[in-house]
Amino acid sequence: MSEKGKIIVKALVTGGSASGGPPIGPAVGPTGINIKDVVDEVNAKTMVFKGLTVPVRIECDPETKQFEIFVETPSTASLLLKELGAEKGSSTNLEQRIGDLTLEQVMSVARAKKEIYMDRTFKKSVKSVLGTALSIGATVEGEDPRIIQKKIDEGAYDDRINEEA
Repeated sequence: MSEKGKIIVKALVTGGSASGGPPIGPAVGPTGINIKDVVDEVNAKTMVFKGLTVPVRIECDPETKQFEIFVETPSTASLLLKELGAEKGSSTNLEQRIGDLTLEQVMSVARAKKEIYMDRTFKKSVKSVLGTALSIGATVEGEDPRIIQKKIDEGAYDDRINEEA
């Protein structure tokens, strides 16, 4: 793809359900690139995040009619909500809990976000995801996520949270 004249389209799409309408169609249409081809590839690449809002970047070259799709990971909150089977977090997260996560689910989300947490140890990444769990109103293994964070600091889960992601 030539660098000169490249058009970059950033959009939020629902995993596996993008369409030729906004935001993709109106942005890609003027480049002359086949919108259906772009939408089909976006849907194929985001199917793993079906139902979640996913940030995508589409790099279009109007000269060659070539394009590349880059899929970014959904937000930590979106991944936790998917784990819980919930549509949205609690508006009063300290009073109203929306569900309970296992430590394994929290670790799975930390692994999915590892490119975001590159400079952190896996243990610190897990603690960061626990902070998000608190903000959406989830408990972890029946407890306030802050208690789990303290237990991690004390080494209580060292057998389960190894430094490899």
